[in-house]
Order: sequence, then C-alpha cells, then structure tokens
Amino acid sequence: MRHVDQLPCETREENHVTIPMPDGVRLSARVWRPVSSDQEPVPAILEYIPYRKNDLTSTRDAIHHPYIAGHGYACVRVDLRGTGESEGVLRDEYLEQEQRDAEEVLAWLAQQPWCDGTTGMMGISWGAFAALQVAARRPPSLGAIVIASFTDDRYADDMHYLGGAMLSDNLAEAGTMFAYATCPPDPRVVGERWRDMWHERLESARPWVLEWLRHQRRDDYWRHASLSEDYTALRCPVLASSGWADGYSNAVTRLLSRVDVPRRGLIGPWSHKLPHLGEPGPAIGYLQEVVRWWDHWLKGVDNGVMEGPMLRAWMQESVPPSTSYEERPGRWVGEPSWPSPHVREERHALRDRAVLMPGEAGDEGGEAGPGRVLTVQSPLSVGQFAGKWASYNAPPDLPYDQREEDGGSLVFTSEPLPRTLEILGSPSVELEVESSEPVAQVTARLSDVAPDGRATRVTYGVLNLTHRSSEERPEELEPGRRYRVRIPLNGVAQAFPAGNRVRLSLSTSYWPLVWPAPKPVLLTVHESGSSLTLPVRPAQEPDNAPTSPFGEPEGCAPPDVTPLTEPEQSWNVTRSLVDYHSALDVVKDHGLRRFEENGIEVGLRACETYSSVADDFGSLRGRAAWTMRFRRDDWDVRVETSTVLTSDEETFKVDATLDGYENGRRVFSRTWNEEVPRESA
Repeated sequence: MRHVDQLPCETREENHVTIPMPDGVRLSARVWRPVSSDQEPVPAILEYIPYRKNDLTSTRDAIHHPYIAGHGYACVRVDLRGTGESEGVLRDEYLEQEQRDAEEVLAWLAQQPWCDGTTGMMGISWGAFAALQVAARRPPSLGAIVIASFTDDRYADDMHYLGGAMLSDNLAEAGTMFAYATCPPDPRVVGERWRDMWHERLESARPWVLEWLRHQRRDDYWRHASLSEDYTALRCPVLASSGWADGYSNAVTRLLSRVDVPRRGLIGPWSHKLPHLGEPGPAIGYLQEVVRWWDHWLKGVDNGVMEGPMLRAWMQESVPPSTSYEERPGRWVGEPSWPSPHVREERHALRDRAVLMPGEAGDEGGEAGPGRVLTVQSPLSVGQFAGKWASYNAPPDLPYDQREEDGGSLVFTSEPLPRTLEILGSPSVELEVESSEPVAQVTARLSDVAPDGRATRVTYGVLNLTHRSSEERPEELEPGRRYRVRIPLNGVAQAFPAGNRVRLSLSTSYWPLVWPAPKPVLLTVHESGSSLTLPVRPAQEPDNAPTSPFGEPEGCAPPDVTPLTEPEQSWNVTRSLVDYHSALDVVKDHGLRRFEENGIEVGLRACETYSSVADDFGSLRGRAAWTMRFRRDDWDVRVETSTVLTSDEETFKVDATLDGYENGRRVFSRTWNEEVPRESA
C-alpha cells in the first residue's frame, strides 16, 4: 500500500468526542475532519462498530478515515453502546437499541457546525451490517452508504445458520463478542468511573450463543434488521463489496438484483478484509473509489462514478490447493447488470458417478440413462480440511486438498474438460434423496481437479434436509421416503482450465465447519433425479472491464505499534489411532502490543477447539476461549472467557465462564450451565 502524506485538505483529529443519547447514555466518537470545516461545513461519514476505536481498530481506522477526511469529509468512528469508551452495555448484535442509537448519532452529526447536514455510513462486517440496517430505516440526512463483507439475510446467509444447519462460527463469534462486550474502558479517557462502567458490563454479560441457539429457524429474531424482508426499504445509493474467500460472497449479487436504487458491486479474491487491504491479493485502490462515491452522492460531483459495469468481479484462475495464498491469479470482468445477460445456467446430469459435461449424454438437450442408486454415510472426519466459514486470511484458514475429504463422500467427477470453463454466480445441486433418519444434512462441494489429482475446493453449500421446503417451519423426514431437494452453493467466479475436471462431492457431515445432525445418517441418492447447475460465463463474452480498472492501494500511514511479545498463529488437526479422538485446534494470538499514541498495551489471544471421537455424534465438543489484557502504568486489567458447546440427540448444552482480573487479582467470576432443545437440527 502506498502511504499518502499530501492530501487535498489539512485535517484535525479529536480522539474522544461524546454524543448524547435520549436516555442519558453517552457514546464515544473519534473525529477526523478538514480544518476548513469550521468555516466550510462538509458531509459527515459514520463508521459504527463495537471493536474499540482507541486500540484494537486504531491501526486500521488510521489508514482510511484520515484519508477520506483529507478529501473533504468529516469521518466519525463511533463505538457502540457498551464498548470502548461508550457508556452502557452491549447485550446482543443488531438490536433495536443499536439502530436507534445510530439514528441519533446521524442526527447529531447533521446538526454539528462542521457538517453540512448530509451524512453517509460505511464499514466492513458489523459496520456494513449497521450501515445497511440503518439505511433501511431512512434517516433523513443519510445520502449514501459504502459496505463491505455484509449480508442482507441474518438467518440464511450469516455466520449462524447455513441452509438451516448450524455453523461452528455460531460458537466462534459468540466467543468473540463474549470477550469484546466485557472489556473495560480506558481510565485516561473516562476517568475514575472506568471501574463502575467495566463492572456494569461484566454483570450484564451473557453468552450470546444461548440466544442464537434459541432461534434455530427463521423467526422474528432473525427477520429484524434483515433487508431481505423488504428490499424496498433501501432508498439510498449503495456501493457494495466482498471477496470470494469471505463467508459473505453471496450478498453483493443478491443486493444488485433486488434493490431499486443506484448501486455498484465489487467482488475480489479477498478474505474478510477491506479491498485496499485485500488478502489474498491483488488489493486495489478502494479508497479512491470510496471518495469518488461520496463526491458524487454527497457533494453532487459529476465524476462518472455510475458509468461502466454494475458488477466488477475477479475471475479466479485455477490454483493448487493451499490453506493460504498471497495472490490469486485472475482478471477483472464486468457485468452490465445482475443477473447478467452474459451468464447462463447449464444443467449437468449426474450419471455413473460422473458430472456429464456438454457433448456427453445428459447435457442440456441430451438424454441420460436411468442412473444408479447410491448411498453415502460420511465419517465425522470429513470437514477437517474445510477451513473457516469466512477466511480472515489468518493462515491456514482456507480449505486444503479435498481428496481426503472425498474419501468419505459420494463423488461425481467429469471427464477432462476439452476447453476452459468459466463460471460466475451461484451453482446449485438438485438431488433426489432418501434418508435413514428424520433429521439429516447434506453438504455439496464443487472442486477443480488438476490432472495430477489434486482437488481445490471452489465453493460449497449445505442443506439441513428438514428445511428443504421452509426455513420457518422445518419438517422432519420420513425415513425411506424419496424427496427432491435443491442445495444452493456460495457464489464464486472461477475458471476451470482445459484438461482439469469438475468434481461434485456430497457428504452427510462437514464437521467442524457445520455442527452435524443428531445421529449418523445413511443417505440414498438417486442419480436419475439429480443434477449440477453451473452459472456459465462463456469465454467469448467480453470482459467489459479494463485490465487494471483500479489504482494502486492508497491510505494514510498507520500509527506506531510496538510488539512486546511474539504473536502466535496455528491450525492443527490431530487424530489418535488409540482412542480415535480427533481435534482441530486453532490459536490466534496477536501478542502483547503497545499503541504508542496513547501508551495502552493490549494482548489478545483466542483459542478454538473442535473435537470428536470416532463417529460418535454424542462426543462433539466445541470450545472458544479468549484472553484480553489492557495495561498502562499501574492499570492492569484482564478478561478471560470460555464457552463450551456440546450436544446429544435432544439438546445443545452450553457451559461458559467469565472472569475479570484487576492487577492480577480476580474481581469478577460467573459460570453458566444451560441447555437448549434441538429443533430439527
């Protein structure tokens, strides 16, 4: 990234500005704005998240907020109620209180003498959720939004449930927020009341996974703040982006196709990162695009920002399987609208354990034979090489070679491709199945198989078969009865080169990425009613995008951070051939770091473990444990959390602990031991 020193506007920064809420709570904000805004007001841009602006996001914030401010905007970074130096408590994600607070913040910004009355919202992940959710409420000052790595559907396309099956990230994210929601404010900012504020957070804390487990189907809890319930609610322009390695690869195209506002979409090869920090690369000059967006929609500049493709996407080339990539080779392609007139769905029959490609019997317009009746019952080891639901480019969190996974799966492999096959969009699988149990799930994986046999997972999808007809009203299966089901796979852009093969793999479990069904399942698949549909973008279609449509990544230089201890990153799969215990152990330790601008020393260590014994579905265990430490001079505070999730055929069981330490002495401790009934999951 090129660090930019000279910007059009000289800026000033205010580290702690308080914004009053109607109930008396005061939120803490950090503001970057042009010096000239004292006399010449400018639009205000809000980023609204719970991740601690004074330390944990300060490096990232310092790259983009001063950059945008230097182009003539007041950038305001606000910590949610109950986080950082903001008063109150944070009880769950995306609550009504959170959105009302955001509306109050926007109204406050619009009234400031340095703001011209116009506002925008931007962010990645939670910040993008917040921007989209608040935009749907239509606050009067909000002129446009810029969002990255987001969803419009909190139930079916977030880290909680996928196809009605619970993701292990349901536990992992709950562990993350268990820690973040119980961290103390900085005494240097809030004074002596820091301890009372911290203990209020500790006393109000609760493992969020308990609430998420109580809503195993689509209901009003998930409908709240899901734009998918009413796309007409969004009335302001939106610039939306994500990455193919992210868990949120579907929402950009869905938004483009379903909202009726000025919109542009961007999908790169990235993990859960902003595009100017995009990993795997190539990163792009995203902030330049953001400034152009704000200039047009908030200042009325006629800069051609709406010219060109509605969607720009990175068409990924074939690569060997790896748990991390520095760069993903490929090229930019552009689509004038979405759905694109350049993409057509091609249905490929599944016959004799093969995917029938064009020119073979069973392709579109051809006749296929009756097909076989096949069965699969996957071991719990299938899924140990699946990587994370959403890559955070924290190697090795991408899926590895799928051949071992395929050993416990039902596999359909094409003949070598006679020419390059490119897909753009969401593949899908139709199956005719029978289940041995009333509750079952199936995972479908699409892989690019090289001539030497190495298999790189391209995309995947999961379906809890009790959700085959409805996410609101699941229906158990009648063992032995034949059902026709459809499994959508995550969106992707991928080129399969000539000579490679296309492989579809089906498994009845995908642990630990997905929490398995209550019991092992024997699934019968009837080839005669089963097919793979691919969104094919013919190679002769024009790319409609310049070879390099984006500039070099730019941003301001981040502040100095001094490492005090070594970070640790590990991802280990272990298996015992004595007692058949298997485990995936993940460690993400940032080490102890000192933020030089305020002197805070911060340590963050997260450990996740997912284990099982042989194929005993009652042995499943997930644990998310966090330690977060903050110190300066004689102030030394530590928060330790642990959340353990287990299950049997009838219930999910949560055992959690929260401990707070001040100067090495434990000053708070609480334990939870609760059960939640399973509902067709």
